[in-house]
Amino acid sequence: MPSRTRSVAPGAALATAVALLSPAGAYAAPGPAPAPGPSASGPSAPRSSASGPSASDPSASVPGGGPWTAAPAPGGEARPSAQDRPYFYLEGVPGAVLDDRLSLTNPGGSAVTLRLRGGPAGAGGWIATAGKEVRVPPRTRAAVPFTVTVPRDATPGDHPAALVAEGDGRTATVPVHLRVTGPVLAALSVEDVTVERRGSAAVIRYALVNRGNTTLTPRLAVDADGLFGPALRRAARTLPVTLPPGRRVPLTEPWPDPPALDSVNVRLTATAPGGARGTAAASYTAVPWSAAALPPAGLLAGAALWRVRRRRRAAGLRQGSPAAEAPQGPPQESYAASGTGARAGADA
Repeated sequence: MPSRTRSVAPGAALATAVALLSPAGAYAAPGPAPAPGPSASGPSAPRSSASGPSASDPSASVPGGGPWTAAPAPGGEARPSAQDRPYFYLEGVPGAVLDDRLSLTNPGGSAVTLRLRGGPAGAGGWIATAGKEVRVPPRTRAAVPFTVTVPRDATPGDHPAALVAEGDGRTATVPVHLRVTGPVLAALSVEDVTVERRGSAAVIRYALVNRGNTTLTPRLAVDADGLFGPALRRAARTLPVTLPPGRRVPLTEPWPDPPALDSVNVRLTATAPGGARGTAAASYTAVPWSAAALPPAGLLAGAALWRVRRRRRAAGLRQGSPAAEAPQGPPQESYAASGTGARAGADA
């Protein structure tokens, strides 16, 4: 995993000193600097010092040019780079105090004052930085300690958070992936499935909800069966979304060639690593306006005839026959959605 975990024994104090080294000499953030508590992962975070930064909290001169940046601090004396951690990863039991360092780089020719806070709501409130404001001299990189205090009643699982730095007209957000150790539950549900017409095509609307306590990367399969056989088969594929615990995300599936005359049941099945699985269905009836007054037997006969003609047209297109020039599809139709997880109604 491209990250590291550092932990502090429960009840450890926050390190409030930040050492900043500029080309002209050392700079210490203003204010008192009480000594931090003991660390289970190594020495305590350093205090600010007029003689310069310590090896465990390096600050260094950086080339000039470009705006300031924020990123997870690398280990040792290394400078932050694209190959370093793209985010923080911290893990601990309820009641633990976890610590790490945020690297602030100012390559410009003027000092910048940056405001620091945790975000968003929820686990973002567990974050405390060494200072709410940090002044970074020109051409300087500063390592700012911070802690994450896990509440004793925190539920096991993933708790997404972030460190936010603001200043000089810019905002930078560094993700904090926090996991509270304990039993992990992967659970997923599919809700509010509906089918809506869009011209000659249709769209399937639905929502995915993470009902567990671990972050999910879901996969989705779509099946639709009508009175005359399968109408849609879409194999499971990974969706371009990430679901943190408790998150609800509305999504859509395009359906470019739905049947024009049929009663169809659409079923969505979502899965995710860890055994998460959810399914929901919706039914809709596609009826051309010209056929709306026909009796049920007439509708069935018309649907069968339409399906036969559709297959013949498809065969003609594949073989390059004159059937390719045949009129495309029946007249205007309407879709009425209903069933499990769907809202009943007609969309003309």
